[in-house]
Amino acid sequence: MTNVFRRLKEGLVKTSRDLTSKIDVVFNPETSKEAQLDMLEEAIITSDLGVKASIEIVDSLRNTVWTRNPDELRNRLKEAIYDILKECKKPIEINSKPFVIMVLGVNGVGKTTTIGKMASRYVSNGKKVILAAGDTFRAAAIEQLMVWGERTGCEVIRHSQGGDPGAVAFDAVKAATARGADIVILDTAGRLHTKVNLMEELKKIKRVVDKEIPGAPHENLLILDASTGQNAINQAHTFNEAIGVTGIALTKLDGTAKGGIIVAIAKELKTPIRFIGVGEKVDDLRDFYARDFVDALL
Repeated sequence: MTNVFRRLKEGLVKTSRDLTSKIDVVFNPETSKEAQLDMLEEAIITSDLGVKASIEIVDSLRNTVWTRNPDELRNRLKEAIYDILKECKKPIEINSKPFVIMVLGVNGVGKTTTIGKMASRYVSNGKKVILAAGDTFRAAAIEQLMVWGERTGCEVIRHSQGGDPGAVAFDAVKAATARGADIVILDTAGRLHTKVNLMEELKKIKRVVDKEIPGAPHENLLILDASTGQNAINQAHTFNEAIGVTGIALTKLDGTAKGGIIVAIAKELKTPIRFIGVGEKVDDLRDFYARDFVDALL
């Protein structure tokens, strides 16, 4: 077992234990096929994989030649889950310079930390990265991004608290162009309790950036907290309707038994899953690989 896979498996341990404990009860050779399938559907739904995904998974098993071998049934279950997840395995392609990533998400999901981890990854790969402190609503967000800038050696474009986020974004992309930066990562506010104002603010940032660099932002990355379960899907719909989400990073998988929500996200949203967060360390932000995820999950 590689260190990378071991860390993934450790990060998913709560979700894995929850799901496998339910499945172990289901795959009993003495139970009828239909009873097993009914119990399996209930087990999958209560593990936050979502109703649509659960129905598809159970139907795929129902339509195969049935076996009473529990190990074989588990393998078929893994393949059914993999078939859903594999459609969303699409890493970010840095295909322009400067490449602008606008990071979205409600407060508390780990936006700024994810930005810092992304910056560290790109810098270690030889990229010049500029960070933009666009969450001007919270002084703590600006300060936190400044700390990440110092850690990673990235320049941070900031204004004072309460400043115009659009102006911060404009200054950041202007600086990136002038200084030959490869990547700009824009932090944004996440105060969803003023949803209308927030979404208008995000649209304005998008217009400002596009005016300076046509086609930018090149990635609208939505950060979702796995521990929020089905609420994460509601957040995704809200942001997608307002601004258009091109990729998802699912954080805090190591602290929850609701990691199965990634399957519901893949099935219902069909949005590329760029990253998963399985721990506090900088390198615990990982590219999403469907096969590794399923193997760690089951």
